[in-house]
Amino acid sequence: MEWQQIIGFYQLVTQGSFTRAAYASYRTQSALSQQIRKLEDEFQCQLINRISRKKFTLTPAGERLYTFAASVLGEYDTVVDDILAIRGLPRGKLKIAAPFTTLYHLFPEQFRSFLEIFPYVELTIFDRPQNQAVEMVRAGEIDMAIVLESHATKDLDIRRWKQVETVLIVPDKHPLLKVKEKTLADIVGYPLILPPKSTESRRFFEKLCEAEGLRCRVIMESGNVELSSRYVEAGIGISFASIVSGLNPLRGRKIKFLPLTEYFMPDYLAVVSRKGNHLPAYAENFITLIMGNGT
Repeated sequence: MEWQQIIGFYQLVTQGSFTRAAYASYRTQSALSQQIRKLEDEFQCQLINRISRKKFTLTPAGERLYTFAASVLGEYDTVVDDILAIRGLPRGKLKIAAPFTTLYHLFPEQFRSFLEIFPYVELTIFDRPQNQAVEMVRAGEIDMAIVLESHATKDLDIRRWKQVETVLIVPDKHPLLKVKEKTLADIVGYPLILPPKSTESRRFFEKLCEAEGLRCRVIMESGNVELSSRYVEAGIGISFASIVSGLNPLRGRKIKFLPLTEYFMPDYLAVVSRKGNHLPAYAENFITLIMGNGT
């Protein structure tokens, strides 16, 4: 019995067809069929009952061989993991979620550096809105999320990273640029591009307007700052964005950022994970990698 025969038989059972099993084991269908026949010749009994060209069932001998194949292949993965760990090349999975803007502007280089250091770690990145990313952490679907600290809750482990401030985005020659002390009334005098009503930031802004008896005209709803900024640049309206302090993610565009510290408290990007959930060393290394990055 050869190693490739074990793999071929295991794939045949798990995939349920010769076509899919041949693809999964990098063999032609005829080569896979020959492997199965050689196994049956070696054991001098049938391993599968061929019902048709596409259907089969396992014989009792086939069931026993499948149990063995699953066990030995599972043990093989464990051995590979152990040997890679001994060599200082850990293997495992890391699942991370963050909103589009955060992923787009802050993480491409960090992910590339991480994969260079840990080439055997299976990294999966999810583009998700903040609240959904937090829920994925809470449900155990991912290892961590990078979201605004204000969106996390105390039942989670929160590691503060970068300060974020809310700014007003206006075209580069907008009249508000000449107003030294902007009021909320000044801002709502122009068409606004705001996040959807379901978002916390939208509800917060509407409460501010309600408290001052102001009515705003929403010309567009968008939860994507890249999209909103394009419409601001085109003169359609003005918008808000949360940006990392000292970082201009939209440089080169015909827009300006105006601080709104009098209305919005500073927030922070944070790495969020489940409390009591021990992260593997390579996951902690990823956090160290981004925390130590000054960009």
